[in-house]
Amino acid sequence: MKFQGILLWGGVAALLVLAHAQFGWPGVAFAGAGLVMWLLLHFTRLMGVMKRVANRPIGHVDSAVMLNAKLQPGRTLMHVIAQTRALGERLSVEAAQPEVYRWSDDSGSSVSCEFEDGKLARWKLDRPAQD
Repeated sequence: MKFQGILLWGGVAALLVLAHAQFGWPGVAFAGAGLVMWLLLHFTRLMGVMKRVANRPIGHVDSAVMLNAKLQPGRTLMHVIAQTRALGERLSVEAAQPEVYRWSDDSGSSVSCEFEDGKLARWKLDRPAQD
């Protein structure tokens, strides 16, 4: 995660320096406007996801088995929340690594997901015992 952050900010700085070298201050203004637009697009997506999950119960998903089948390693927590359309029930303590969240369905099945540095590392499907 730290390398990606360094790479991101290095890319932003390089873009601004290149824009200044090629076009002067108008180039910096244009590149800055593009960066602001990119940030606004991500913010709009975040708000859309939060609006969809606002009225759903925490930790509830329609089918835990289907969620288990659709999960992929490396997905961010925001992608998983958008996929489940519900916030996960937090099982780990705050600010602890890995972060553990659980989504359950009406049949008693649940999926526990572990996120390391904001990316999905592992998940486990728990199903109730059959009679």
